[in-house]
Amino acid sequence: MQKRWAVKHEQDINAVRELATRLGIDEVLATLLLQRNILSFDEARHYFRPDLRHLHDPFLMADMEQAIHRIDEAIAKGQKILIYGDYDVDGTTAVTVVYSFFEQLYDRLEYYIPDRYLEGYGISTQGIDHAAANGFELIIALDCGIKAVDKVAYANSLNIDLIICDHHNPGDELPDAVAILDPKRADCPYPYKELSGCGIGFKLIQAYAQVHDMPFESVTRYLDLVATSIACDIVHITGENRILASHGLQKINTDPGTGLKVLMGLSGKTTNYSIADIVFMIGPRINAAGRIDDAKHAVELLLANDPDMAQEKGLLISEKNVERKEHDLAITDEALSMIAADERSAGRRSTVVFSEKWHKGVIGIVASRLTEKYYRPTIVLTRSNGHVAGSARSVVGFDLYEALCGCSDLLIQFGGHKYAAGLTMHPEQVEAFAERFEEVVSASITEQQLVQEIQIDAELALEHITPKFFRVLTQFGPFGPENMCPVFITRQVKALGQVSLVGSNHIKMTVYQDGSPLFDCIAFNQGECIEEIRKGKPFDICYTIEENIWRDKRSIQLNIKGIRC
Repeated sequence: MQKRWAVKHEQDINAVRELATRLGIDEVLATLLLQRNILSFDEARHYFRPDLRHLHDPFLMADMEQAIHRIDEAIAKGQKILIYGDYDVDGTTAVTVVYSFFEQLYDRLEYYIPDRYLEGYGISTQGIDHAAANGFELIIALDCGIKAVDKVAYANSLNIDLIICDHHNPGDELPDAVAILDPKRADCPYPYKELSGCGIGFKLIQAYAQVHDMPFESVTRYLDLVATSIACDIVHITGENRILASHGLQKINTDPGTGLKVLMGLSGKTTNYSIADIVFMIGPRINAAGRIDDAKHAVELLLANDPDMAQEKGLLISEKNVERKEHDLAITDEALSMIAADERSAGRRSTVVFSEKWHKGVIGIVASRLTEKYYRPTIVLTRSNGHVAGSARSVVGFDLYEALCGCSDLLIQFGGHKYAAGLTMHPEQVEAFAERFEEVVSASITEQQLVQEIQIDAELALEHITPKFFRVLTQFGPFGPENMCPVFITRQVKALGQVSLVGSNHIKMTVYQDGSPLFDCIAFNQGECIEEIRKGKPFDICYTIEENIWRDKRSIQLNIKGIRC
């Protein structure tokens, strides 16, 4: 697929030079800081040294006092508390964090994860009935609930109170809960709006510890799980999230919890984890429990203190992940065949595919793969509990949630974010929905948004890539949404020696510019360029800079994102 290269606007040269001089760094690095709106020495110091002391006061969040008061009341009266969470990584880590924290203080406590297939996303009638049947008087809902107006009303009718800890966008009406912790509430003054669901749970226990003079370590011990949620829920890695992710990564790489340690061992990588490593090596295994079987297995693993029990649960989850991969690949192949056989598909600006027999647990992954292939907003649908359930993914710059709002009259329910969403409809609405979605997307998406873009941060000569430059560059991490690993462009490089095709379609080579050091490179899925490169002519590359570790030898490597011959 042809990708568009887009170089970011140049920063004011005087501002660049002043910041570079003050910090004693390369002007290119100063440019990267200015792009991130880091304008002063102090701001740079806070950015390069994320400090837990700079976390916001949790009581800045609307309803936090009410939440803590209700929990104190429940404990004082001996009421049973149910910790309720979604079945994905964010939800299961949130349940683990909040349950683990309060379990040390109180024993009338249980947790509940809804069944993906029988109950669906969010607070369910079955979950509330379970609470009522077992005498629970308070539910703490994590990573869900902000739109559960009817479900909360139903719980209230059964004399069950709810504390909602969510990070999704509210609807027009807020549920009638005892407390609603969600920075995205219009009336919430909390200064950081992009916390994960687990992050909201973290703020809840931070507030409780603060009120009850508990040591900060009683809260920070869960940062490995908070970082896992931040990575896997693809939230912004800026501000408070960046502090939490940075310290959480340190814990993952030095002292992970027993369950996470088992998953790391099963993934084949036991240290030097990045955000991307969590996303691709840990997240799929945790998610596989709920996609294929029961997400409670993931919570049991993450709660485990006994290594043998954790290993047993980890192996079970890994088996489910293998099964998930098999479903994923088979459904992806079938969906690609359906699209190729549809004569209308080539002219469309969206993709909607449906099969009654597809496994609901992997349709989100399939939607992501189809989006990568065709680069347009994509929805994958399948039958579930008499309805049709779907998972949607978008392209950079296009608001998927807003597009679904334009189809809301055809849907039973929907929810999610700008780039990912879930939806449910009646089976007879599938055709009408596919046409309406295409109409809405076509009316609002731009030609540019339909071409995958490589955003390039700065132009760089290879001679600037020194060990000091790389050491400072690594301090820009952890990398993720809104703080991506910088991409550089270098023009007129040459390949030296052998240019090899490795794997299925990857290029391995060494490049240089006149007078520069030599740099080993890997270019994934760009084998179509190899013959041009082998002609010996200069070419342009855009790339990220990374460390390659091979047999304990460390070297700087370029990860090439694009080649222009």
